[in-house]
Amino acid sequence: MLPDHRASGATLPLRDALLAVGVSALATHIIFKRYEPNHIPTHIFLLLVPPSVLSILFPSNFSVSFALLVSFATYLSSLILSIVAYRLSPLHPLAQYPGPLLHKVSKLWMARITRTGKRHLYLQALHQHYGDIVRIGPNEVSICNVSAILPLMGTTGLPKGPHWVGRTAGTTQKPLIAIDDLQEHARRRKYWNRAFSTASLKGYEEIVAKRAGQLADSLAEQEAEVDLSKWISWFTYDFMSDMAFGGGSEMLRNGDQGSVWHLMEEGIVMADTMGQIPWSGVYARYIPSIGKDTKAMRRHGTELAAKRIKAGSLRKDLFHYLNNEDGFDASPPTAQVISDGALAMIAGSDTTASVLTSLFFCLLSHRETYDCLQAEIDSYFPPGENALDTRYHAEMPYLNAVLNETLRLFPAVIGGSQRIAKKGSGGKAVGPFFLPEETCAFVHFYSIHRDPRYFSPLPESFWPERWLIASGESTAQGEMKKIVHEPTAFIPFSFGPANCVGKNLALQEMRMVVCLVMQKLEMRLPEGYNPKDFEEGLQDFFVVKKPRLPALIKRRENARV
Repeated sequence: MLPDHRASGATLPLRDALLAVGVSALATHIIFKRYEPNHIPTHIFLLLVPPSVLSILFPSNFSVSFALLVSFATYLSSLILSIVAYRLSPLHPLAQYPGPLLHKVSKLWMARITRTGKRHLYLQALHQHYGDIVRIGPNEVSICNVSAILPLMGTTGLPKGPHWVGRTAGTTQKPLIAIDDLQEHARRRKYWNRAFSTASLKGYEEIVAKRAGQLADSLAEQEAEVDLSKWISWFTYDFMSDMAFGGGSEMLRNGDQGSVWHLMEEGIVMADTMGQIPWSGVYARYIPSIGKDTKAMRRHGTELAAKRIKAGSLRKDLFHYLNNEDGFDASPPTAQVISDGALAMIAGSDTTASVLTSLFFCLLSHRETYDCLQAEIDSYFPPGENALDTRYHAEMPYLNAVLNETLRLFPAVIGGSQRIAKKGSGGKAVGPFFLPEETCAFVHFYSIHRDPRYFSPLPESFWPERWLIASGESTAQGEMKKIVHEPTAFIPFSFGPANCVGKNLALQEMRMVVCLVMQKLEMRLPEGYNPKDFEEGLQDFFVVKKPRLPALIKRRENARV
């Protein structure tokens, strides 16, 4: 039985004791609001100590256990009431911005939406209902307005937001994508910029060619219906393993024997959920059953990176530059190299796989477009010619129109890149909106890419010709003459100094694969397949988790596979 310290006469009338507990709860709310502590000991102290200590103020006729019960009930209910009242009040800095009431109260609701994988559709619906800016959290807004892109993500834009605190909790070293210090990000980015320079990209062509050829060969050997999504995933993983670590994966040959791809796809679900509630990632670190796939995914990437460091440099792969193996700059800490190497493995394979799969889905579900691209590829690369020759890829208008239209509808990251106006910054004007200090914001890529103010007609449809008309390669006909095409609203690789550093490699890789596969193979969707199944099966977990894409494949006549 707990000792009763109230015999000393320090008790108060019940009303005064309840008032004291309530005031302490308000003080705790102020502390949480001002400092936003993410440390578990601080949470324990603030949530347990005040009501425990103040329980001695309750009348002496209360038992110790009952006094504790009343004290905790009063404390926690007062704390919750204070938080909710403030977040819904006109005094809140974001009170002027519209949004669903539950989202104004807590990010738990967005975390629930995130778990469904349909956040991209949900946010698009919110923008269609509320307008260009929607409050989707107590201190967060989603924006769908082209004028916000430059001030939010440009050279004078805002640093990364706390989303990455939740996603990377438990890691000893933040990967490049999670760094919120702009100067540190610029320093770390130098290694990546060298790895993706024009000269470096030329050196990766041989690696792409080898794996693209293996993909085409493997698909040509399949006699039954294949899941194109799965084969493309295996290709991108094998390629990134070669490009980042000098090899080590043979999924195209052996399949996903170690369930590595499964870990990646399942790991992103919990990682993105924890990103919605950053402090949850701190707790998940100490609870083995929570986020086990995410943790296993991190361990796998770390093991690959550590193995590559031990093996040393055999060729100029990505690690050659990240680890400064040519002595170009000061050697980075090993933990930094391992963290960035693991990032490359996951980000480089998952994102490219989702876009490539979406591209082939668009082609297979739009036969006229498929035939037009087939004709262009055949004109540049007749049978016997090397379709992997990158000299011509960037000049192929229809190929690039198809690629851009796929990236418009299905960018690899369809949500956006969260930024924050940090405390002491004075806030930030982004287009017609003002973000007060400590406000998180992002431009919602999926919504802005499908906004009729920026892309019309047919903003929700796959229509590559819009890119040809906009560039002068083609002429609009009939009703299509009223075309709206806003290139500044097209941001599939994000924007500004923190944009996707691997953009040019991804484009090169996808062009090479599409040209080779379509030169060698003939593909079609199986009878009875409903293309809506693919679009409805896409899930947004920051990167896209894609569904099956069934296809029937055979060698083209006169093709050399």
